[in-house]
Amino acid sequence: MLEGLRVASQNWIGRAIMALVMGVIVISFAIWGVGDVFRGFTSQRLAKVGSGEVTVEQFRSAFQNDLRRVQQRMRRAVTAEEAHRAGMDLQVLERLITEVALDQKAHNLGLATSDETAQRLIATEKAFQTDGKFDAEKFKAIARDAGYTERSFLADQKAAYLRKALTDIVVTGVEPPKLMVEAIHRFRNEARSVDYFVLPIAAAGEAAKPTDEELKKYFDDREQTFRAKEFRKVTVLEVSPATVARFNDVSDDDARKLYEEVKGKRYGTPEKREVRQIVFKTEKEAQDAIAKLKGGADVDALAAELKRNPKDVDLGVVEKRDFGDAKVGDAVFALPQPGVAEPVTNAFGTVVSVVKKIVPSVTTKTFDQAKTELKGEIAVQRAGPEVRRLHDAIEDQRASGKPLAEAAAGAGVQTRVIDAVDDAGRGKDGKALEIPAGADLLKAAFASDVGVDNETVATRDGGYVWFEVNAIEPARQKTFEEVKGGVAEAMRAENAQKALTAKADEIVAKIKGGQSIDDAAKALKLDVKRATDVKRAQRPDFNINTIVQFFEVAPGGVGSTTVDDGRLIFVVKDAQTPAFDATSIEAKTIAEQLKPALHNDLLEQYVGGLEKAFNVEINQKLLEAATGVGKEQ
Repeated sequence: MLEGLRVASQNWIGRAIMALVMGVIVISFAIWGVGDVFRGFTSQRLAKVGSGEVTVEQFRSAFQNDLRRVQQRMRRAVTAEEAHRAGMDLQVLERLITEVALDQKAHNLGLATSDETAQRLIATEKAFQTDGKFDAEKFKAIARDAGYTERSFLADQKAAYLRKALTDIVVTGVEPPKLMVEAIHRFRNEARSVDYFVLPIAAAGEAAKPTDEELKKYFDDREQTFRAKEFRKVTVLEVSPATVARFNDVSDDDARKLYEEVKGKRYGTPEKREVRQIVFKTEKEAQDAIAKLKGGADVDALAAELKRNPKDVDLGVVEKRDFGDAKVGDAVFALPQPGVAEPVTNAFGTVVSVVKKIVPSVTTKTFDQAKTELKGEIAVQRAGPEVRRLHDAIEDQRASGKPLAEAAAGAGVQTRVIDAVDDAGRGKDGKALEIPAGADLLKAAFASDVGVDNETVATRDGGYVWFEVNAIEPARQKTFEEVKGGVAEAMRAENAQKALTAKADEIVAKIKGGQSIDDAAKALKLDVKRATDVKRAQRPDFNINTIVQFFEVAPGGVGSTTVDDGRLIFVVKDAQTPAFDATSIEAKTIAEQLKPALHNDLLEQYVGGLEKAFNVEINQKLLEAATGVGKEQ
């Protein structure tokens, strides 16, 4: 063909035709994108992040690596379609975009990591160590399994350490606000006293026996109600201060020391003193005033004589902690009885304090009454390092691919198997089971699947719960014949409950109108009971729904709620919330539990701001092509 073109171009007609053909070709390139050639293959750019980009090849590599890890955890093949439905492709892309954004920000700030620093940090990673020392062969094997060469892994880790340094700057020193911690403390520790009685189901009277046709219609209208619930077999492992604490190791002396520190705040009110205070410029003026006061002069009269503002002199009734200068507080509370305290010299002058009256501390719980509680608190606090040690040991075992039971055994602890539990925490007999981390674990377990490697669930006291779903018994629809007896009972109970609710509403209205709960119960020949120290937490005498209702009304309010044996009518007598102590173990635990979520929120906002500033653009068609999954129809 080339020879034909050469021959044709020997005369002017051929040259004219060739010029025309080449012109068409040039125009075609201009129209159809020859610019891409000169712009560096932008057709392979999956996402644009400022001056950086995520290429199709980078995405495919990261997506396949994640897919391979998921397959290893689930011990089965996972298709790209399944990964797409789970949103894994978007998660991978978002991670890559975040990395590019952080890399650009680090570059803009002039940050960098040397090879030596990266190598030193890699050597400290436990995953690459054997018996506490860096294992080069282990490092090579892990890098190779992850699809890296030593050089590419080092480059990847340099970037990763730099990103971590950048994000650490964002969250370092950020603590949950005291107001947030206090709000959770109040929510958890508010305690109420409740007077109540139970209106029995019999109070609703006898209902007519339904016919088979009525039963069948009731079943058809509520078919979904008569389903066998889904049950799951779950292996759990709880490592928390409550499970590893050694209560017997705490001595009475340790408990008494803590008691003396907290008794004023937790178990009563601290000592208070009525104080007058005058500040003198010189020590001589202070000594002259002290001489007058000890001679019988009245401090208020002396303040008036010195033309001092009464508001500056009269401190009122104060606690020791109310003094801005601790030395002044020590001097005031060192007095065994009302009188003139030792003067204290500070930056403002010499302070002379006079104690007018002493209000003794009041203790509502003795050491013997509080000893068990305090020993438990100390034991739980001391268990923190052991919890962290076990957590790291178990995670190391899991990182090597061991099942939960083997990982637990390797760390010296044992798992527990729950043979069958529904999403409400009940067994097949309908009874509530003891579930570590409660509703949080149930939610995670029912969102998981058999063979999935799950994240840990946090406990309230700062511990961890690992779990594996071993088997799933699916929910199923029961037939009318299978549940006919249950339908009859449900219909009877529903009608009885309607009648009972109406009767309870009448009683509640009377109590609101001024009748006492004792008189209301007496008219029905029922006894009133009192429940004290009711908090927003599970307890044996009330289910959680009943407790929620106790907190739905204000102190002094009246309400009613359904219980297993009838309708409970109650009056909230009072409510107390213990003083918040920001230095307490509970407050510190709450803050530690809030910190990860707070840091995550900050990082999400920071990264979101970076991506907005870098004007992220995604090629959706390339994304679909890269995963091999088209847009769902």
